[in-house]
Amino acid sequence: METIEPYQGFLASELGKPSPDKSLFHIISAGYEDTVSYGTGTKNGPEAIIKASQQLELFDGKAIPADSGIYTHPPLIFGQSCEENLLLIETSIASILKKKKIPVLLGGEHTVSVGAFRALSKLEDTFGIVQFDAHADLRDSYEGNLFSHACVMKRAIDLGFSIAQLGVRSLSYEEHLLRKEKNIFHIDAVDLAEKGIPEIVLPDAFPEKIYITFDVDSLDPSVIPSTGTPEPGGLLWYQALALLNQISKERQMIGFDVVELSPITGHHASDFATAKLVYAMMGLY
Repeated sequence: METIEPYQGFLASELGKPSPDKSLFHIISAGYEDTVSYGTGTKNGPEAIIKASQQLELFDGKAIPADSGIYTHPPLIFGQSCEENLLLIETSIASILKKKKIPVLLGGEHTVSVGAFRALSKLEDTFGIVQFDAHADLRDSYEGNLFSHACVMKRAIDLGFSIAQLGVRSLSYEEHLLRKEKNIFHIDAVDLAEKGIPEIVLPDAFPEKIYITFDVDSLDPSVIPSTGTPEPGGLLWYQALALLNQISKERQMIGFDVVELSPITGHHASDFATAKLVYAMMGLY
């Protein structure tokens, strides 16, 4: 007799197993990890986020995002080939977008976002990508790998996307030069600390429809220490939420990912904070 695995869904403790057709948010768990360069464990990130979500309140202080429906797909199973793994993510995201739903991609290392970018690149609309990150991720290759997590946003540029970078506080000199060459819009962490959040975040010319890629190391390690490449001086919780809220007023968000959580056994604060971040981002729709 075939064993049926129990449904492991985001907020399943409150929602049970929702109908995928009636759910606006579709979660894809992509615990892919191959190129992390410092701490490890991002492959366990999606499971930890979903587990922690069982402790969330449905009411986020303003509304109940779960009323729009949250369906969690079975975790993606990855093989040895990076290209095949990215294709699996791309196909999954494309299927959700085709149904006019909101894809929510949980990583895994930041490389998983490339699969989402590829799915977006094949649509007829024009999209911009807003990146929350401690690192620029603009290297053309890192340690000989074009698909390192340090190269994610360079791959986005190669696909023709306009990008906006928020919260960056670590980049190589070559990445600094590429920013100048490509005139990449950015508000770095030091600017946010010294000047605060601008009334209008994104430039007028930035595309109307956006995808947000949120690396949890954009947050200060005091907020989420469980990440592979922590950097001091990051965004604080309400600062990040204020940025997200302002961006949601300026543009139409068509999907997002949250990546680079590296759970630490016995330390569940980061897992819970990341689950709460995911739910808060749903509340922007």
